Amino acid sequence: MRSSSGSSLIVFLSLVLIVLIAVVPGAQSSTDPPAKPLKNPVASSAKSVAAGQELYQKYCKHCHGDTAKGDGTLAPSGSHPRNLTDEAWQRKLTDGEMFASIRDGVGPKFQMKGFRSKLTPQEMWHLVNYVRSLAPKSSR
Repeated sequence: MRSSSGSSLIVFLSLVLIVLIAVVPGAQSSTDPPAKPLKNPVASSAKSVAAGQELYQKYCKHCHGDTAKGDGTLAPSGSHPRNLTDEAWQRKLTDGEMFASIRDGVGPKFQMKGFRSKLTPQEMWHLVNYVRSLAPKSSR
C-alpha cells in the first residue's frame, strides 16, 4: 500500500503534466505571423502618411518627441526612446518588424508598451508609413 504522501505526489505531478500539455502548445502556436516577412498592405500615400502622423501626435510624440528623435518629455525614467529618423535603423528594419514593434512593444523591459489594444492593424501600418517618411532622403 502506498503512503498518502506518495499518492499526493503522483496526483500533483499528474496535474502539472495536464497543465503543461494544455498551456504549452497554445503558447507555441501564436496567431501572429513572424514579423520580418510581413508585407505592408497599406500603400505609402500622402493620405496614409498623414493618418500616421496624426496617430503619432496622439500616441508616440510624448516619448519619441515632436521631431521623432527620441527626445520626448514623457519617456519613462531611464529609457532612451528610439530616434525614429535614424537612417541606419530605418534601413535595418523591415516594415513587418516595425509593425510588430508598434503592435507588441519593444523589449527586453518593454518600456514601450504595445498598441495592439489601442490601434487597428491598418492604423499601425499608417504609423509605419509615417515613420518611413521621416527617414533622410538618401535612405529611401
